[in-house]
Amino acid sequence: MSTASPRASQPAHHRFEADLVLILTGLIAAAGWIFSKEALVGLPPLLFIGLRFAIAGLVLGAFSVPQLRTLDAHGLRSGLLVGALFAAGMVLWILGLSHARHLGEAAFISSLGIVAVPLLARVFFGDRPPASTWFALPPALAGFACLSLDGGFRVEPGQWFFLAAAMVFALLFNVNSHIVRKVPVRALSTVQMLVVGVLVLPPALMLEQWPLQWTLPMLGWLLASAVVATTLRFMLQLRGQSLTTPSHAALILMLEPVWTAIAAAWWYAETMSALQLLGCGLIFLALVASRWVWIRGLLGGR
Repeated sequence: MSTASPRASQPAHHRFEADLVLILTGLIAAAGWIFSKEALVGLPPLLFIGLRFAIAGLVLGAFSVPQLRTLDAHGLRSGLLVGALFAAGMVLWILGLSHARHLGEAAFISSLGIVAVPLLARVFFGDRPPASTWFALPPALAGFACLSLDGGFRVEPGQWFFLAAAMVFALLFNVNSHIVRKVPVRALSTVQMLVVGVLVLPPALMLEQWPLQWTLPMLGWLLASAVVATTLRFMLQLRGQSLTTPSHAALILMLEPVWTAIAAAWWYAETMSALQLLGCGLIFLALVASRWVWIRGLLGGR
């Protein structure tokens, strides 16, 4: 006798709205890569990422005042901890983006953090990874190798930065899952975003040459990155996740590197070599394998 899945038991209009909102979230995330790359034409990387998250945190905070008022000392400490990790990950990510020559490839490398989550959970928290992790690891490594071998055996600086950022984000995911509990999500995210600004802007002031003139395109790409690709994306993702199961939401959000590759092909006329396509395909296969238990559940398997 079959049992209806949690998603199947939800109202049809909720399922439709969840899919629509989560797909829109993925498209905005992909656009965020374009926004950030364009912003880096006129802004140094640390200054950009510091301003982006300072602005995003202030905007999100304006919508989160009731939750911020309930934040206790534990919640504040948690926000500072995840904010510091998030700042490290975003600095690595923006340095990778400043060196990146191919956004589609970069997005797939960044997605390797999904595969690394259970491995880091084992190392830092003693969790036992599911069997799907070991099936996902070989194609993930093979995919990264294919991307590194394109044009010769040489890993570019941008690829290393994106890989390091993926590992930091995987650790951050585990910290959020194991340490940060019962903290209001909007309040936590507001603190996290503001911490990035507070930690990154001073080094940007000391190490980078700030632009002498601020043009409208620079401000436009910065605000698009902060308000649209960060604050709006976060609020849409929360809305979508509230209307469906975590597994279904993760499956749709997993398509972000695919949307990013399509957006880069449209905006920058990027193309991929056969080896790059193979590498991205293997990484996507690893993502599917790492979430196979959820996918099988959505398909009605046992």
